[in-house]
Amino acid sequence: MSAIQKQRRSGRRATRVLAVAAGLATVGALAAALPASAGQDHAAAGKGGKQRTVDVQLLSFNDFHGNLQPPAGSSGQVTEKQADGTEKKIDAGGVEYLATSLRTARQNHPYSVTAAAGDLIGASPLLSGLFHDEPTVEAMNKLGLDVTSVGNHEFDEGAKELARIQNGGCHPKDGCFEKDKHGKGKKFEGADYPYLTANVTDEKTGKPLLKPYWVWKHKGVKIGFIGVTLEGTPDIVSADGVKGLKFHDEIETVNKYAKVLDKQGVKSIVTLIHEGGVPKTQTYNYDCDSPGAGDGISGPITDIAKGITPKVDALVTGHTHNAYVCTIPDPAGNPRMVTSASSFGKLYTDTTLTYDRRTKDIVRTSVKSANHVVSREQAKAPDMTSLIQRWDKLAAPVANKAVGYISADIPGRGAGVPESPLGDLIADAQLAHAKSLDPEADLALMNPGGIRSDIVFKASGSEGDGVVTYGEAFTVQPFSNTVNLVDLTGAQLVTGLKQQVSGPNAASPKILQISDGLTYTLDMTKTGADRVVADSIKLNGKAIDPAATYRVAMNSFLAGGGDGFAELGKGTKPLVGADDLKAFNDYLTANSSADKPIAPPKADRITIVK
Repeated sequence: MSAIQKQRRSGRRATRVLAVAAGLATVGALAAALPASAGQDHAAAGKGGKQRTVDVQLLSFNDFHGNLQPPAGSSGQVTEKQADGTEKKIDAGGVEYLATSLRTARQNHPYSVTAAAGDLIGASPLLSGLFHDEPTVEAMNKLGLDVTSVGNHEFDEGAKELARIQNGGCHPKDGCFEKDKHGKGKKFEGADYPYLTANVTDEKTGKPLLKPYWVWKHKGVKIGFIGVTLEGTPDIVSADGVKGLKFHDEIETVNKYAKVLDKQGVKSIVTLIHEGGVPKTQTYNYDCDSPGAGDGISGPITDIAKGITPKVDALVTGHTHNAYVCTIPDPAGNPRMVTSASSFGKLYTDTTLTYDRRTKDIVRTSVKSANHVVSREQAKAPDMTSLIQRWDKLAAPVANKAVGYISADIPGRGAGVPESPLGDLIADAQLAHAKSLDPEADLALMNPGGIRSDIVFKASGSEGDGVVTYGEAFTVQPFSNTVNLVDLTGAQLVTGLKQQVSGPNAASPKILQISDGLTYTLDMTKTGADRVVADSIKLNGKAIDPAATYRVAMNSFLAGGGDGFAELGKGTKPLVGADDLKAFNDYLTANSSADKPIAPPKADRITIVK
C-alpha cells in the first residue's frame, strides 16, 4: 500500500467521506490499449485553463455475497453471445480475479470511482460466512471499493451487526477471529467505504440507520451517490434481522435526497439501488436497447427507474442477480442508464460519465456503459491470494470435513429451471429430519432463494472427486434457519402453492422445491394463481383434500411467511427442529458413502407446461 493510499485510508477511517485510491495496477500487461487521452479533460477550455468536460469512470458490481473463491459449477459461469448468434459459457468470478479486473480497468483513468449495489455480504460461502463476513469486508477495502448501498442480506444479522461491519470491532459473541503478533485478539477494522441506507430508518428516531448519501470529490469534480435497498426487505429477511427498522419507498426516498444534494450544489447524482429486473436473455452482452428489444428488461426496477427524478443521472442496480446495461426513460422522457453486473463477482460494469464543469452535471447523451467478464484466465491479485490463504487456514478444520458423497454434479442455484435437483434433495432432507421429530410429517417445502449454489462432483482443493464437504454444504445453505413443522389444511397448502406465481410473486415467480411424493402441474401459458393447476396437486398419488390437515416441514423463514408466502405463515401446532444445514448434512451422511454416492434427483415432481 502506497503512502497516498495509507493517508486516504486513515482520513476515510475518521470521516468516511473521502474517495478510495485508485488501486494497484497488478497486471499492466493485461490492460486493454487505451488512447493517451483516456479519462482526461477534453473539450473547450473554461475558467482557469481547465477543460469544460471530463470523463469519469464508474466501475460497479453487485450481489457479491462473500464469494472470495471462484463460485462452483454453473453458479460461477456467465453466458456470452457470440458473433454468429451462438452462446458460450465462461468461467468467471473470484475476488483474486475481480481485484485484477478492477485495477486493470482503472489504468489511464485519473477520474475513477468504484461503487456497489448491495448484498456484498450475507448468504456467503463458509470462508466468509464462518467469520461473519469480515474476510469479504477486508477484501473490499483492498480492492478499492468507494461506496455501496445496502441490500437485504446486509440485514441478515440485524442492525447492530451492520453497524459493526461499517465501524469495526470484534463480534459480540464470537470475539476476534485473528490474533496479533502478541497472540491477542486482533480487532476487525470495519469497512473503509460507507454503507448507504437512505430508505432504512430507525423506528424510534426516524433517522437513516447509516449515511443516506455520499459525495465523491476529485479535482473539482463532484458526484453524489444515494443508496437504497428494496422496500420489501422485511418480506425476505427474518423478523429479527429488521427489528426496530422501517423500510421506505425507493422512489420517494431517492427523490428526497436528490433535492438535498442539488441544494448543496451537487448536480451529478448516481443511485445505488438494491432492486433489479429480468432481461430478455441471460447473455451478459445482450444489446438491451437494440431494435425490437422493447424495454429490454422487466420487473420492479423498470417502474422505479421511470419514477426517479431526472436529477439522477444513472442507476446501478442489483438483487435479481442478472446482467444488463439498459436505458430506461426518466420522468422527463430522457434515456437514463440502468445497469446490473450479475452476481458473485463474475462481471463488473464500466460506465463513462461525462462531467460538465460549468453545469456540474452529467452530459446524459454521452453516458456509455458495458459489462465485462471477470475472467479466470487473467493473473490473480497476489494480495487477495494471501487474504484467502490466511482465512482459509482458520476455516480449514471445519470446512474440509466430509459430510457425504455424490455421483455427479447436483445443480441448484445455477440450474436455471423452476425445479432443481438440489432443491429436491434439500426438501427430501428436511422431510427426513421432520419425520425424526414427528413420524406424521407429510411433506416439505423449500424456498428457491435459500439455495445459494450447486454441489459439484469435482470441486477445487484437496478433497477427492464426489466428496461433499461441510464447506460446500454451508455454501448451499448458509442462513442458519431451523426446520419447522406446522399443520396446514389442504386448502391452505393449495393457496400457498398458488402464491408461488401470484401476489408479490406474480412478476417474478418463486417456485418452491418439494419433497418426494408431492406432485403437481405448473401451466405457464396461464396467468397469476391459475398457473398452479389445483386439481393436479397430489400427495403420494392422492389428490389434496381441502378439508384435511397436513403436517408440513419448511425452514423458519418460510414458516414466518417469508418470500411472499403469507399462507404458509398461518400454520398451527409449530414444532421447531434443528438448523437446516444440520438436517442436510445428516441426510447426506446417512444416505451416502464412497461406495454408494447419492445420484442427482430427476427433478420431475413438477410438470411444467410452457
